[in-house]
Amino acid sequence: MRVGVPAETKSGETRVALAPAGIDALTSRGHEVLVQAGAGRGAGIADADLEAAGARLVAAPDAWAADLVVKVKEPQPEELPLLRGNALLTFLHLAANPALAAALRAAGTTALSYDTVQLPDGSLPLLTPMSEVAGRLAVLAGAHHLLSPHGGRGVLLAGVPGVPGARVTVLGAGVAGSQAVAQAAALGADVTAVDLSLAALRRLDERHAGRVRTVVSTAHAIEAEVRASDLVIGAVLVPGRPAPKVVTHAMVEAMAPGSVLVDIAIDQGGCFEDSRPTTHEDPVRRVAGSLLYAVANMPAAVGVTATRALTNVTLPYVLRLADGVDDAVDADPALAAGVNVRDGRIVHPAVAAALGEAPAPA
Repeated sequence: MRVGVPAETKSGETRVALAPAGIDALTSRGHEVLVQAGAGRGAGIADADLEAAGARLVAAPDAWAADLVVKVKEPQPEELPLLRGNALLTFLHLAANPALAAALRAAGTTALSYDTVQLPDGSLPLLTPMSEVAGRLAVLAGAHHLLSPHGGRGVLLAGVPGVPGARVTVLGAGVAGSQAVAQAAALGADVTAVDLSLAALRRLDERHAGRVRTVVSTAHAIEAEVRASDLVIGAVLVPGRPAPKVVTHAMVEAMAPGSVLVDIAIDQGGCFEDSRPTTHEDPVRRVAGSLLYAVANMPAAVGVTATRALTNVTLPYVLRLADGVDDAVDADPALAAGVNVRDGRIVHPAVAAALGEAPAPA
């Protein structure tokens, strides 16, 4: 099979869908890998490294015309004319992007999204490493923007002897949220985790030996924690669906001037009422005296790390798809859950519901 890897075009994106190790694994099994020239540059991978692993360097249209196209981020508007009736594996986030869903349907693309590939235990294996990266980055971004030169209120996340660290609230105790909690706690912040799940809160309590406050999520509890916080990190995710809006504008208005909010859920529409996608070049907006960071591709800030982490988990699935898309999907329920669009039809139940329609039979 021909596997295509286009260069990413989303603003500030540095990742590439396959590292040389992945290319070598595919070519060793007899597949042809077509990589757009320059695709690995942001991840520190030279074209010569791609070729040495067995890739053939091509222009964008040739990469998009492969039997299986593997990307990192969802196709951008300028890429929609390149969609074909082939297979596409990438982060899609269709619940927040009806225009892309319509384009995939019109092209007849079989589109699989990393973030809806789901194991029987409910875990999301292809989303996990990027959630880990985003959770850790959220704390670093928040600490950066709390500094006075960047418009923040001048609070040191770690504090110093005699002066407590910043008050940090993390909304959501999934993978991204738990990573944010661990990073903030390790840096010396005063951390509260908020989640609907008592089991998730118990895991955090045990992991941090009671040093992290845990609060069951209610509108009243969120309002109180947000108002008291220097930094709020939103890590609320419902696979395949838009993120619920858990922080209102009124809550932000009650925060101290110069406080910071980081919305990890922005790819799914964001979990703050005021969230609008931002970019690495212009990452924050001023909202009612606070700074709101909502970069839609946070892991691109660490493209070298993120590319390797993503390839580690996606490669086994890419290898199966390269051996035959239909057979791979039919044989693996987790991979089948990743299919959002097939033969011009929305087949993922949560995505279909978010788009206001009934799912078609897979």
